[in-house]
Amino acid sequence: MSRNGDPGRDRDAEPRGPNPPQADGGTDTGSSRRARWAVARRELGSLRSEKTIILALAIQLFIAAFSSFLVVGLVSLYDPGAVDSYELDVAVTGDDTETLLSVANERDGVTARQFDDRGAAYEAFDAGSVSAVLDANRNDDGRLSVRVTAPEEGIRTTLLVVQLRDTLQQVERVERQRNADAGRLERSPVPVPSEIEASPYVGFTYTILVPLLCFLPVFISGSIAVDSLIEERQRGTLELLRVAPLSLAEVVDAKLLAIAALAPVQAIAWLALLAVNGTAIAGPVALVALVAALSLLVVTGGVAVALWAPDRRQAQLLYSMGTVGALVVATVLPEHPANTVAKFAIGNPTTTTWGLLAGYCLLAIAAFLALQRGVDRLEPESL
Repeated sequence: MSRNGDPGRDRDAEPRGPNPPQADGGTDTGSSRRARWAVARRELGSLRSEKTIILALAIQLFIAAFSSFLVVGLVSLYDPGAVDSYELDVAVTGDDTETLLSVANERDGVTARQFDDRGAAYEAFDAGSVSAVLDANRNDDGRLSVRVTAPEEGIRTTLLVVQLRDTLQQVERVERQRNADAGRLERSPVPVPSEIEASPYVGFTYTILVPLLCFLPVFISGSIAVDSLIEERQRGTLELLRVAPLSLAEVVDAKLLAIAALAPVQAIAWLALLAVNGTAIAGPVALVALVAALSLLVVTGGVAVALWAPDRRQAQLLYSMGTVGALVVATVLPEHPANTVAKFAIGNPTTTTWGLLAGYCLLAIAAFLALQRGVDRLEPESL
């Protein structure tokens, strides 16, 4: 007690320190919660001024909202050969065209016409009556050589190249089998299984589109965390936030959890929009849990980088390198995160899939607790 009998003066004279303890009273607990919520609201409100973030969110919203229309165009880039109603007319010339003609005319979307005169074939190509010229000749060693002449650029060229690639691969298989039957190969070729008729749109949707909409919010949230804390440090406002009844660790926690919550909220919105557009998602709860775990893990890493990096350039460089490194490490896992998302989306998770989800959750919690301990030992004046 103080000399004048005022216990409040002794309490006021106690040093706060870098991470002052909170009293057990309900008033202090409520004040601390309100202060954390104020920091979180301030963090989320500041995102409205980030034009890059708003643009990224708008792009994801557009993709999710119009997925049923965009998937056809995106599939044409992902798998151009899957585009229906595209007919390819090619000219075939040379001294050995039998195999190439038979294979090409058996494939859907390809019509091959033989030209005995090589010059006439190229004249037809220049006039636009044929899309490409395939010059097939047999070498002295008995190998079939095919020289392709195609347009230089454009989406039509992309479709053309994919169709011709598949046709020439089939020609190669036929040639190898003939050589094996004639005994001209040292080893017999491995039998190739028959092609399976499957919709390319399903494969693209669940292996590319859904993982993209799940992972992009995670990486964007991590980048937001890095920029936010680095900006607070450079402006000196991080120290001003401690005027509230919060320690540095509590301020960091409030900002971290607010940013980490963005990704699962976006994932819920994107999955709902996909469902409205006719894309069924079998395990939405598991997907949201996966996104939440990865978001907490990535944002925790971003916050750690922002607290210990000297400036924004180095912080973003370290964050980018860490993200790329994590993607490389993910390739050695029993199941890539994109495959985990796809399996949950189509409703075919395995024991490994559930085990990896539990592992991501535990790793995220461990990283968050480790960051808390690190911030507790950090001197605010050093920031």
